[in-house]
Amino acid sequence: QVQLVESGGGLVQAGGSLRLSCAASGRSFSRYALGWFRQAPGKEREFVAVIGWTPITDYADSVKGRFTISRDNAKNMVYLEMNSLKPEDTAVYYCAAGGGVGRTPNFYNYWGQGTQVTVSS
Repeated sequence: QVQLVESGGGLVQAGGSLRLSCAASGRSFSRYALGWFRQAPGKEREFVAVIGWTPITDYADSVKGRFTISRDNAKNMVYLEMNSLKPEDTAVYYCAAGGGVGRTPNFYNYWGQGTQVTVSS
């Protein structure tokens, strides 16, 4: 069992930066792939980034070059550094943990409650 709690969301102007954090509790944290997804109003939840138990990472094309995912297994934390934010990045951002590195929600067994990111133009 893994519990995830996101933090770091907020309101930022276009071009600005935010750093999201996700604190995990539970055993075997280092064995999980950790992903970030987002969901805007009226839209489906979409993949943002994932980091595996090895340093492999994957990003959605829409955030590649602007967002960076990282993890600290000693602290049971995963981060999403977001730069050059755009209004279309506005969404609730969710942290997820699962057994495989994937771009679809079905790869992930555990989810946080989400944190709101709003980018003003």
